[in-house]
Amino acid sequence: MQKKVRLGVVGIGGMGNAHLRYIKGSALAGQGESQMLGHNIAAADLPQAELVAVCDIVKERADLAGKTYGCAAYYDHQEMLKNEDLDACLISTPHFEHVGITLDSFFEKGVHVLCEKPITVHVNGAKKMIAAYEAAKAKNPKLVFGVMFNERTWPHYKKIRDILQGGELGKLTRATWINTAWFRSQAYYDSGGWRATWEGEGGGILTNQCPHNLDMYNWLFGLPESVHGFAHIGKYHKIEVEDEVTAYMEHANGMIGHFIVTTAECPGTNRLEIAGEYGTLVYEKEKLILYRNRSSMLDYLKNTTERFAPVENWETHIPINYDQPQNHKLVTEKFLNSILSGKEDLIAHGTEGLNQVMLANAIMLSSFEERTVKLPMDGDAFEAKLQQLIAESKARKA
Repeated sequence: MQKKVRLGVVGIGGMGNAHLRYIKGSALAGQGESQMLGHNIAAADLPQAELVAVCDIVKERADLAGKTYGCAAYYDHQEMLKNEDLDACLISTPHFEHVGITLDSFFEKGVHVLCEKPITVHVNGAKKMIAAYEAAKAKNPKLVFGVMFNERTWPHYKKIRDILQGGELGKLTRATWINTAWFRSQAYYDSGGWRATWEGEGGGILTNQCPHNLDMYNWLFGLPESVHGFAHIGKYHKIEVEDEVTAYMEHANGMIGHFIVTTAECPGTNRLEIAGEYGTLVYEKEKLILYRNRSSMLDYLKNTTERFAPVENWETHIPINYDQPQNHKLVTEKFLNSILSGKEDLIAHGTEGLNQVMLANAIMLSSFEERTVKLPMDGDAFEAKLQQLIAESKARKA
């Protein structure tokens, strides 16, 4: 069995550097780039990986990372692919570039790919990536495609999913997620000309802050049947994209969902309520509480002779074990192990990135066109609207 995966990392800004620190050189974590060169590189945290090359369009950034981590530095991913014998690539560039990088090279060359979230900004782009993967996989059945949905590893979300899959709430009736703990100041948005612009990011809070939350909603409840979204463009900040969103969703099984997010609330809230016939599950502030009904609420409301009395219920605090492997390192480790073993065991398969993008697109398209959007959607209408917005974008060039 091959002992190491020859790995290249494309995009070594903030997130890319975070990946490099746990792949090779964890002793450097928390230190500024200017300090890195004066320290010895620690043994790799992920022994499955051999860091072969880094790539970034900013030459100084690529050179510094190459020297720091003892690998080749490139400024064009195609040059890196042509000159290096790579097994796999971790893509952590701005999300607009994800489609081009994968279509240009990696799947066609048989290189395994782990892509940062979101895999792209619109449904059609995601479908292109998936089609390229499936075509390449037909030639190489062991090809691995992963997406960096690291929040799936967080213990509280894993516990919530376990409870739902165990059927302990019975038929689900409502999910309400108020996630407003995303405060961002005007100074944050002013810190880069690409920030919060259609051309630079392709969206606001749904594209930048909330891909994980939208993936989690889909992971827990599945894709809704329809979405009605209300997105406010630059309501609190001088930006051209959304900074406050409320979405109402309906599922085929009758469950309704609410998704409420903003970057302009302080103090913010992160509260998830899941109601079902056997009770309500509430997660907030690292506490998971189940208000357990003694009997089915749906049966009770039909058969009771009581006019106001609710089902008898108990409050139960559910323990969460936070002392377990989690986050980006675990996602990458699973990706590498899948390559080496030939047995796919990913935290999130790359094809699963489509539904998160679709949900974000549907919310925005619904708001733009003031109508309910049925899912799954084909993507053409949103892409056309996005291209129009990009053409009108006032992104400041760096």
